[in-house]
Amino acid sequence: MMPGGSEQQPTAGPHGLAYEQARLAYNIIQALLEHTRVTQDLVALMAQALGDETQEALVNTPHWAAYMDSRRALEQTRQDVETFAQVWTRLAEELNPPNGPEPPAGV
Repeated sequence: MMPGGSEQQPTAGPHGLAYEQARLAYNIIQALLEHTRVTQDLVALMAQALGDETQEALVNTPHWAAYMDSRRALEQTRQDVETFAQVWTRLAEELNPPNGPEPPAGV
């Protein structure tokens, strides 16, 4: 309940709070996914540059284990992120259709 006793529902219009929150969440998720992809590429490149002994020592650390656990967790949530993106895309299309229906000829 909101102060004053009335409960307000978020609006779903193109400029409503729910729409803006969904847009913000989508943008944040996209930025985090891109950063994660770039970071994973960098880690792979750095691992290739290490000698065998150094690489073996690295992969036997708790830091590497935590990195791999995190990477596996991200892979498991990839489907959820894709589903969220699909829902967001449908919502955006419903609220802002690319082109409305064409008016009948002669109107």
